[in-house]
Amino acid sequence: AVLVPLVERLGGLQVLLTQRTDHLHDHAGQVSFPGGRREHSDASAVHTALRETREEIGLAEDFIEIVGLLDDYETGTGFRVTPVVSFVSEGFTLTLDHFEVAEVFEVPLDYLFDPANHQTRSREFAGRRRNYYVFEYQDRVIWRATAGILMTLYRRATGVA
Repeated sequence: AVLVPLVERLGGLQVLLTQRTDHLHDHAGQVSFPGGRREHSDASAVHTALRETREEIGLAEDFIEIVGLLDDYETGTGFRVTPVVSFVSEGFTLTLDHFEVAEVFEVPLDYLFDPANHQTRSREFAGRRRNYYVFEYQDRVIWRATAGILMTLYRRATGVA
């Protein structure tokens, strides 16, 4: 499960994302939501997302309001991810797990919801041509599962098919 944190700022909602460290075995260096694998002690996907968010970036649950779940997202590498959408109120501080997270940054939700910024690309993976979404924001490339989940959020919020 991953947390899709929508930070409430004066200028509008921002999506909080992480840049994974380059040495990780899975998805090294990629932009992602905070989250990870469910543990036996997790009662639900919400608990997994909150626990992983606390472990990875130190965001306290006191600042998080869960607003719903998106449909599970199946990755090309065989993971099934449950996106947990939340509002995050201002005033929080973060403590990064520097083994997993290189940095945290925010992207305006308006930017991500602007169809002019929606790109699709394709590449060969495991003998199949796969299409995927991409957002380019400043010097970052948001792609694959993270971009796919953002597009699911866009479609759900706007009613666009």
